[in-house]
Amino acid sequence: MRWLWFTAGWLMVALGFIGALLPVMPTTIFLMMAVACFARSSPRFEHWLLSHPQFGTPLRQWREEGAISRKGRRMAFGGMALGYVIFWVAVRPSWTLALGVALVFVVGAAYVGTRPLPRAGGATPDTTDHG
Repeated sequence: MRWLWFTAGWLMVALGFIGALLPVMPTTIFLMMAVACFARSSPRFEHWLLSHPQFGTPLRQWREEGAISRKGRRMAFGGMALGYVIFWVAVRPSWTLALGVALVFVVGAAYVGTRPLPRAGGATPDTTDHG
C-alpha cells in the first residue's frame, strides 16, 4: 500500500505543477492530495511539500486550520469563473447543462468562501527532521 500512496502522491504533484502552468487547472488541491498521500508513504516528501517556498504556506494553512487565504480565494474564484467561460464558449451547452455546471461551480465557490481565513502568525513550517 505504501508504494501505491507514494505513486499517487507523485501523480498529484505532477498534476499540481501542471496546474501552476495552466490558468484553468487548479494547483493547490492536487498538492493537498499529494501531501495526504505522502503522509501515508513518505514523511520526507510530505515535509518537502509542506516546506516548499511557494506552495508550503497554503498547504500548512489548510492542514492546520482548514483555512484559505484571501489571495487563494481570489485565485479559486477567478479560476472557476474562467473555467465556466471557457466551458460556455467551447461547449455551447444547452441551458440545462449550463445551469447544472454553474450550480457545481457555485457550490464549489460557496465552500471556498466559507472556509476561515488563516490566523495571523499561524501555519509555521515544521522544523522536525524527516530524514
